[in-house]
Amino acid sequence: MKKVGIIGAGFSSLYAACYLAKRGYSVDVFEKNSMVGGRSQVFVDQGYTFDMGPSWYWMPDVIDRLFSELDEDRKDYFSLQRLDPAYKIFWKDDAPTSIPASKQELIALFDSFEPNGGKKLVTFLKDAEKKYKISMHSFIEIPGVKIGELLKYNILSEGLKLSVFKSVEKDVANRFTSEKARNILNFPVLFLGERAHKIPALYTLMNYADLELGTWYPEGGMGALAKALEKIGTKYGVRYHFHAPVDKIITKNDTAVGLKVNGTDHAFDAIIAGADYHHVEQQLISKSHRRYDETYWNSRKLAPSALLFYVGLNKQFEQFSHHNLFFDEALKLHGEEIYESPKWPTKPLFYVCAASKTDSDIAPAGHENLMILMPIAPNLKDDKANQETYFELILSRIEQQFGESIAPHIVYKKSFSVDDFKSTYNAYKGNAYGLANTLKQTAHFKPKLKSKLKNVYFCGQLTVPGPGIPPSLISGKIAANQLDTSK
Repeated sequence: MKKVGIIGAGFSSLYAACYLAKRGYSVDVFEKNSMVGGRSQVFVDQGYTFDMGPSWYWMPDVIDRLFSELDEDRKDYFSLQRLDPAYKIFWKDDAPTSIPASKQELIALFDSFEPNGGKKLVTFLKDAEKKYKISMHSFIEIPGVKIGELLKYNILSEGLKLSVFKSVEKDVANRFTSEKARNILNFPVLFLGERAHKIPALYTLMNYADLELGTWYPEGGMGALAKALEKIGTKYGVRYHFHAPVDKIITKNDTAVGLKVNGTDHAFDAIIAGADYHHVEQQLISKSHRRYDETYWNSRKLAPSALLFYVGLNKQFEQFSHHNLFFDEALKLHGEEIYESPKWPTKPLFYVCAASKTDSDIAPAGHENLMILMPIAPNLKDDKANQETYFELILSRIEQQFGESIAPHIVYKKSFSVDDFKSTYNAYKGNAYGLANTLKQTAHFKPKLKSKLKNVYFCGQLTVPGPGIPPSLISGKIAANQLDTSK
């Protein structure tokens, strides 16, 4: 039985562990924190249950398929509820817009934005659907190891249909005239770590995931997915070790032969690193075996970090939907202060998740559970006083929208930002979303999932296919496949 050591217990690591254990490998997962989930950890305090990271459950078809590839049925572990409205957008000088789950209501909404807006949306989403299906079928699981993977005729012919040389912003602007329509359709690329004019139009596939496939909520919260994978892994014999930070990858000649964990050596035939790629390569591997140096990493375009607040209220506010986007300031300025001239933002946009609107179990009766997220540039100087300034700013903006006070009802508050991303997840420069999905950092241009060290493979958001829950799961599958075919 081949022994595999896995570093980290995020989504990619969890899926890789399940995939390999099911195929007869002996698998040990080492996690520096106290639970599985990586950036999707959960914490409970004073009766509130908070999902610390991802809060949008998209692409349920992909996640269900990945469960079925483990001969499992996702429904046996948790149910899904489609959110309606999917989310709510607050504008500066207009009434909020709720995004309906119904296709007909969505078409009517876009008709209200501009003449023939609904018809334009139907055409746009048909194109987005083609990109989604091509990407999921032909590209999403390419390992990015050799350029020849892209030179197969079917890959090249399908690739020509993906509009990789046009930006999302240009594609949307060519079709729609209203600012509301444009903002709604440009919004999903915020998850990809760049502004819409820098993201290839290929990624309008996210609009199909958003508006056609829908936004969902798993029973028990976003942590349900990680818990399900942990249970599946346990079923197949995976051993999970918590409070177990890896000190180094042990080598013999040019081959990995084990892991040193909390000062103790463990022998393995192969290693999968699902922890932060930069941390693993720069801290756990000797210099002679590193594929990339600091010059390379400093040249990478990172997706944003985030300032997060976890807030408990002793009152429920009907104005909140489950997901709430505050687009009441200019996206352009905020984008420039993240990507072009990094600084703490002047007039930030932000997002509020009020999951207690859907799940009454995550807050005391009559209370509200909020997660507030403000995107910021990575590696900014972080301090609690500055965080408090932004909390007051955000709170003031919400109160202005609602026309009533929220501050007197705050009974719980905790923050999480750049320094916490570094210390909790070893995140490079405190990033929250990995590398920006620009053309020069897509597919084969991402850090390779094969190490220079023999028998070491990487997975997670910094390598293929990229950030997000479904891509991270797929990354774990790709790494496991590479390891499995190399035996």
